[in-house]
Amino acid sequence: MKFVHVLESQPSSGGGLPIWGMIGIYVVFFALLYLIFFRPQQKKRKKEEAMRKNAEIGDEVTTIGGICGKIVGIKDENTLILETGSDRAKIRVKRWAIGSVDTVHDDQA
Repeated sequence: MKFVHVLESQPSSGGGLPIWGMIGIYVVFFALLYLIFFRPQQKKRKKEEAMRKNAEIGDEVTTIGGICGKIVGIKDENTLILETGSDRAKIRVKRWAIGSVDTVHDDQA
């Protein structure tokens, strides 16, 4: 018995994408990842920073720890004095600790 080895003159196509097609898929994937996850998170962070920066004396605030009070003083750029409770206890908090400003200003509406 003789075995005949036949060589193909043309390379077989593997059916895969060329390298530029694969790079394009990765670019589209990372663009969608950015638009779906990272961009909304950045917008939310900027909105929260603006809310904390615009808090002023007289605003009712809630800290991220759940303390509710009224801003009665600003010690320095990053420290606020809150008045809490009916006994008017005062507490110092950092500006980054403000979770929400509960006072609605007319100019924001």
